[in-house]
Amino acid sequence: MFRKVFVFAIGIMVLSSCAIIAPGEVGVKRTLGKLKPKVYQPGVVGVNPFVSRIVRVPTRTVNLEVRLNLPSKEGLNVLSEISILYHINSQKAPELIETVGEDYEDIMILSVFRSAAADVCSRFLAKDMHSGQRAVIEGEIRSHMDSLLADRGFVIESVLLKSISLPPGLYDAIETKLEAEQIAQRMEFELEQERLEAQRKKIEAQGVRDAQQILAEGLSIEIIQWRSLEVLEKLSASPNAKLIITDGQAPVLINPDSE
Repeated sequence: MFRKVFVFAIGIMVLSSCAIIAPGEVGVKRTLGKLKPKVYQPGVVGVNPFVSRIVRVPTRTVNLEVRLNLPSKEGLNVLSEISILYHINSQKAPELIETVGEDYEDIMILSVFRSAAADVCSRFLAKDMHSGQRAVIEGEIRSHMDSLLADRGFVIESVLLKSISLPPGLYDAIETKLEAEQIAQRMEFELEQERLEAQRKKIEAQGVRDAQQILAEGLSIEIIQWRSLEVLEKLSASPNAKLIITDGQAPVLINPDSE
């Protein structure tokens, strides 16, 4: 019986002297309140359970979801649900735990995000958060956060505005404005088509006029008489019976075979 208890106690001591670091995180050993500079990679790490423990720091991508009111340029509060995707530089893990602590998410990331989001969104209209400007807002918030947190070991991958709740009545105003803009664009397109068609007809008329002018300028009395003589000569050479009446300038053909 004593032997079983002894083996069990030894097993407990062995297990308690080992820490397992999972994939996607690193470990920092804290001994008697002091952090070791070494970064432990995923696997089994030996520790003295009485004086040491392993602080685990995630290096995989973490999704931090935040819900807060964002100020707009016109002074409105826009309720937003936002995801912050980030990870921690493994080499900065000991320094991060030493200077910020294990509650780094609340102390650093959320504080910096609230400040950056308020600063960026206050430069945009409320409708911009719900339109094509959303990607611009997300990019500026991410850049602002990354400039403040990169040296502390945080890598901000992206900031995503998942949902935007605009103030009552603003949705209708935005839809009305978008509809008016679409109508204006359609009318502008139709006017442009009419202008191009009028220009085409004008060019066509100018072409016909120029052709007629060139033809008129090239036809003189002498040319008309010469062409008439050529026609008369061809008619006289024809074997068919015919009656030609002419004054010497323009032949008139009477076809005796016509009914």
